[in-house]
Amino acid sequence: MDDTTPDIADIRQGSRFLLRESSSTRPAIWRVEARGTRVVVKDFRNNGFVFRNTVGRFLIWRESKAYRRLKGIQGIPKCYGVIDGISLAVEEIPGRSLENLEQELRLSPSFFDELRNLIGRCHQRGLAHCDLKRAPNTLLGEDGRPYIVDWAASISEREFRFPVLRLIYRRFLLDDRLAVVKLKLRHAPEAVTPEEKACYAYRSSGEKLIRGIRDRLREILQKAA
Repeated sequence: MDDTTPDIADIRQGSRFLLRESSSTRPAIWRVEARGTRVVVKDFRNNGFVFRNTVGRFLIWRESKAYRRLKGIQGIPKCYGVIDGISLAVEEIPGRSLENLEQELRLSPSFFDELRNLIGRCHQRGLAHCDLKRAPNTLLGEDGRPYIVDWAASISEREFRFPVLRLIYRRFLLDDRLAVVKLKLRHAPEAVTPEEKACYAYRSSGEKLIRGIRDRLREILQKAA
């Protein structure tokens, strides 16, 4: 850690600005200025006592574990650590969310090639994001490169290592890849190949069952993220 990298003590003492208020099941989101660095803090501190100390602690532990596994991958925010077991501090990425960005500009096909490669590197570490079809979870950095944020709903290959669960995990991996196609259809539809369109549209009967299980699991994770 260099002299400009904030530690947990710096983040505790930094000036903060509320980005999102907490709800009964969702944490507050803060922007903290520490050592000249902007940090995003996901904070369950104001949630109910029981929820904070059960679900909140569990989700912070899971997301921090995901960031540790992804450490060092270009395109994934740095994780500065966990605060009191109920808050998570990560690097704020300078840039813009892809949410409605197609109304202002179109991203090049090379951006999506790089995003697909980034997702592939995360999959190689044994993690599926599970929520990339939500455009706010992908950022266009000020450097023009893609970044993936908010790993609260992610699942690991180890958690789904049993035969039936492996099918669901593989579906989550496919969903991550199909999220790239969905974004390309908005920003660079001419770059979407016939194979990508067919894969995006295909639904077998077995896959529909897997999708139903997956959707219910993702809904549970998203509500608390």
